[in-house]
Amino acid sequence: MPRTFAYVRVSTTGQTTENQIQEIEAAGFHVEPRRIITETVSGSTAIAQRKGFTRLMDRLEPGDVLIVTKLDRLGRDAIDVSSTVKTLAEMGIRVHCLALGGVDLTSSAGTMTMNVLNAVAQFERDLLIERTQSGLKRAKSEGKALGRPSSLDEKQKREVREDLADGLSVSAVARKFATSRQTIMRVRDEG
Repeated sequence: MPRTFAYVRVSTTGQTTENQIQEIEAAGFHVEPRRIITETVSGSTAIAQRKGFTRLMDRLEPGDVLIVTKLDRLGRDAIDVSSTVKTLAEMGIRVHCLALGGVDLTSSAGTMTMNVLNAVAQFERDLLIERTQSGLKRAKSEGKALGRPSSLDEKQKREVREDLADGLSVSAVARKFATSRQTIMRVRDEG
């Protein structure tokens, strides 16, 4: 008989997993308390680096069922989540996501749903990159200075060049102006 496990995760210690546990029970799944894996870790942390999930993977056996309330409980990185679900499927574990209508992510319909969600997430990332690049291009064409403001003003930059021309080392000039060697080398290379 298959055993049912639940993986419930929150990001910060001020949050509680109680709502997720109640959601799982309300969906009709009976999970013994010892099979509820609770974890407080950021969703951006790779699944393989989570102690609770690693312990869960060691306990799962073929035929078991893993319940999560939402896909983001497994993680925020679509590739990491997909590879984890694939690994679980290869182990013979079914993964049910309540927010997706309880679909088994390891089934054909679940795999298709995951692929669509991953494609949408990738599309959103690509759009964000395009918008950012477009905005940077426009700002540059309008003559706006991009990046962090220089730590040295024009007078200081002239002094840096003079000091370097007088034979002072990059390190000595950096100490004199209380800045990094990289900043001094950048000023040297600009002039």
